[in-house]
Amino acid sequence: MSLRKLKNIPKIPKTRKKKPATIIASIPLKKPDKLEFYCRAYFKYDPKLKKQFTAFLIETSIEFTNFFYEVSAELVQEKNVLYIVITGLVARMDKVPEVSPARKEILLDVLSGIYTINVVKQDGAINSAEFDFDIINKKIQLIKEFIPKKKNNRFFCKFEVAKENFTFPESY
Repeated sequence: MSLRKLKNIPKIPKTRKKKPATIIASIPLKKPDKLEFYCRAYFKYDPKLKKQFTAFLIETSIEFTNFFYEVSAELVQEKNVLYIVITGLVARMDKVPEVSPARKEILLDVLSGIYTINVVKQDGAINSAEFDFDIINKKIQLIKEFIPKKKNNRFFCKFEVAKENFTFPESY
């Protein structure tokens, strides 16, 4: 038996993309604490651009086997406060599937001084940390990790300094 032909093709509604400010202001649902992401900070030198960056690597705690996923994130910067808004995962078809976590590297101009880094999930949950960036002495120090006061806020992200990822130009 064959399927009937449709006279009118149904329209699939487009999902509305939330703006970062809306995500930050939203109140998350009550859920238990669960480690889902790592946020690693390090200095990175790009030899092609011949420029030094401060990098943040957002990485999932679980590994994927069938597809190569990338974390989709947006950055909002206000003076010494950075918001990294995680908007989801995107499957990358241009890479060979491998067993690895989903990642996103965010490059910024060299940061200097104390910054508050906020990682925000799409449901509005926020985890924060304070970092002290010192490019002259080539070090980053994690001062403290905390969960901001917000209704139903929960732990989901661990912050780290990835010293093994530090790269600098040879003449530095």
